[in-house]
Amino acid sequence: MVAFQPVKFYQTGTFTVGNRLLELGQRSVQSSDKRFNSINSGHRACQGCGEALGARYAIDAAMEATSGQMVAANATGCLEVFSTPYPETSWQMPWIHSLFGNTAAVATGIAAAMKAKGKAVRVVAQGGDGGTTDIGFGCLSGMFERNDDVLYICYDNQGYMNTGVQRSSATPPAARTSTTAAMGMEPGNVFGQGKFVPAIAMAHEIPYVATATVADLRDLETKVRRAMEIRGARYIHILVPCPLGWGTASHDTIRIARLAKETGLFPVFEAEGGEIIASLNIRKPLPVEDYLRPQKRYAHLFSPQPRTEVIARLQALADRNIRRYRLTEEVQ
Repeated sequence: MVAFQPVKFYQTGTFTVGNRLLELGQRSVQSSDKRFNSINSGHRACQGCGEALGARYAIDAAMEATSGQMVAANATGCLEVFSTPYPETSWQMPWIHSLFGNTAAVATGIAAAMKAKGKAVRVVAQGGDGGTTDIGFGCLSGMFERNDDVLYICYDNQGYMNTGVQRSSATPPAARTSTTAAMGMEPGNVFGQGKFVPAIAMAHEIPYVATATVADLRDLETKVRRAMEIRGARYIHILVPCPLGWGTASHDTIRIARLAKETGLFPVFEAEGGEIIASLNIRKPLPVEDYLRPQKRYAHLFSPQPRTEVIARLQALADRNIRRYRLTEEVQ
C-alpha cells in the first residue's frame, strides 16, 4: 500500500523564480506561501480580470504591512459582485460591503470607531472608477478634506463594467462603450470630459497619492506598503484592464496595462502633500497605436479607414502626461 502524502498547491506570483535570489525582505508578497490570500480562489471574476489581480496584490500587501490588523470597506461594483455572491464570499479578512457612493464615509466611520476603542486596526476603502470618480466622489473629497486615516484604493477599469459597460468619468476619449457608440462624426467617448482623480487628490494636498498598474507587481506592493506607513488620508489609483469591456484577450491583461504605462496614456507616479516625488520612468515611449490596436473598444479608429486625427489627439494627451508627470529622463 502506498503511503498517503498530502500536497499543498500554491498560486505563485510574478517573478517568483527571481525572488529566490533576493533577500527575504526584498521578495514580493505574492511570491510567498505565507501571504494572506485576502481574496481567495472561488470568486466569479472573468478570465483575465485586472480588478481581481489588483485587489489581490493591493490587499495582500496592506495586510502584510499591518500584520493582518485591517478592515476593508468595499463599494458596490464588479469587485463586490464577483467576490461575494450571497451567501458566499472569497474574502478571508474583515470586510464590509457599503453602498455604491458612500465607501469613503463608511471607512471613515470604521476608522473613528477603532480609534475610540483603542484598537490598532487600519482601514482600507476600495471601489471601482464608478464608485470612486462618479457616485462616491463627494464622500471621497470629504475624506480627503478631513484627512481621515483611511487608504482609499480605486481599481480603474474605465467604465461601469458590472452593469453593461457604460461610460464613467474615467472612460478615456474615443473609447467605445454601450453609452458612447462608435458612430457619428466623433465616434466613441468625446474629448474634453471626465476627470483624473489622482490629480484631484493631489489638489487636496493629502499626505500620499500614487498611481500603479497590475503590470508592475513590485511597484504596486511598494506603494501600498508606503501608504500603510503614513497616517491620514491616502489614495492609490490602480489601472486594471477589463477584457470584457475593453475587448481584449484574457491573456493580454498584463501586456495592455504595461502598454498604457509605456505610452504615457496612464502616468505612474507618487506624490506627497500635493507634490510629485517620484515617477516610474519610461525608457522609450511607445506610440499610442501600440496600446489602442489590441482593444476592440478602439477598433473604429482603424477601420474601415484610420482616423489619424483622433489618434494624433490621443498621442498629444500621452505626450502631455509625459511632460506633466515627468515620465522620461528628459523631463525629470
